[in-house]
Amino acid sequence: MPAPYSYDLRQKVINAIELDGIPKTEASQVFHVSRNTINLWLQRKEHTGDFLPKPNRPPGHSHQITDWHKFQAFAQEHGDKTSAQMAQLWDDDISPRTISRVLHSEE
Repeated sequence: MPAPYSYDLRQKVINAIELDGIPKTEASQVFHVSRNTINLWLQRKEHTGDFLPKPNRPPGHSHQITDWHKFQAFAQEHGDKTSAQMAQLWDDDISPRTISRVLHSEE
């Protein structure tokens, strides 16, 4: 996933449009940002009050393990066990496959 545009650039583009009255199309050309991106920033500002980028999350969705520091400590303590045994010991309901996948992604 590409890195989000800097907050500084976002601020320059939004200020040019809102304060200086530059049309979105012109701002798009001047700052080399698509018009769709500018529209998304303006929508985000309207809904949240700011145009900060969305927080970066690991790929996928609905992660079973959300506290990575806790899991690393858990893996250190129970690293001699099988994935199935570790899944039974983990606080939440989690599959052995998820344990295995996370352990392999840390290598």
